[in-house]
Amino acid sequence: MQHDVFTNNPTIPIDVKDRSVSDVLDGMLKTGFQGRKLAESVQAWHNMLKEEHMTVFMGLSGALVPAGMRRVLSYMIEHRMIDCLVSTGANMFHDCHEALGRKHYVGSHLADDEKLFEHGVDRIYDVFAVEDEFRVADNLIAEFAEAIGEISCSSREFMHLLGKELVRRGAQEDSIVVTAYRHNVPIFVPALGDSSIGIGLTIARRRGLKLEIDQIKDVDEITQIVEKSGKTGVVYVGGGVPKNFIQQTEVIASILGMDVGGHDYAIQYTSDAPHWGGLSGCTFDEAVSWGKIAAQAKKVQVFVDATIALPIVAHALHEKCHDLERIPPEYDWDTEKELKISFGN
Repeated sequence: MQHDVFTNNPTIPIDVKDRSVSDVLDGMLKTGFQGRKLAESVQAWHNMLKEEHMTVFMGLSGALVPAGMRRVLSYMIEHRMIDCLVSTGANMFHDCHEALGRKHYVGSHLADDEKLFEHGVDRIYDVFAVEDEFRVADNLIAEFAEAIGEISCSSREFMHLLGKELVRRGAQEDSIVVTAYRHNVPIFVPALGDSSIGIGLTIARRRGLKLEIDQIKDVDEITQIVEKSGKTGVVYVGGGVPKNFIQQTEVIASILGMDVGGHDYAIQYTSDAPHWGGLSGCTFDEAVSWGKIAAQAKKVQVFVDATIALPIVAHALHEKCHDLERIPPEYDWDTEKELKISFGN
């Protein structure tokens, strides 16, 4: 039996010695299962950052900020490991909460939830937060919206204005929203109403404010980024609305007559499985059938808790990219809100 075509790349047991995180991940490229996939994701992300005229999108879902990932994410924005963030509204609300000096707390998933309620404590699995503090932030969002006045804007524009307001209020520099504002990295929140930011805007609406978040404008704006980028790569943390919001840009651009061909790189960290039929666990091969991911794209899915993967991946990229002179996309929205995008020229 001729098996050489399948057996010319042996596994290499990983050994234990003094070395960097990135060296550990490189060693895991010759192991198996999700360990190898984690290593392959770092390799793919690093290669993606070395591409010219590349725009990297991140879709962020799950309670990653309460779980302590905000500095990892703000680092990735500051160092342009990602060029556009699409997030749940909840993550951005929790980021604002911490940016203004408030905290989430180490708790327990075994806590008595009735007693937590009696004491005004909210639980996110094993993380606690104080409900009254959240309500202060809800009202802050409402007051900020009232100060903006009667406008219609995309969530990207709203998050940019919110970043500016947080800076004015002396917010912490490790904030995701603040970092994105300072580095002109767009944040889209396509389901903004499904969050405490939405609660704050509802409070303002009940007080008479006519501020509209134009979610279709969001769709148009992010599709323009895809249309005007040379290549695109996607990194999904979980799935949900942020994942499809980025995915569908390829379909929209194609319908509008653009020859985009699908995203060129695709990485996902998820704890969901494909056999349930949900978007969060579906494979990138399935996305190829929709034209959302290019057939020849480098595709890596890691079935892992993102709170395990992200710190490891971020440290490995930090080590690998320290001498990388990447030229990221620069965005310029003129008075007609027509995107102009450039790559250092």
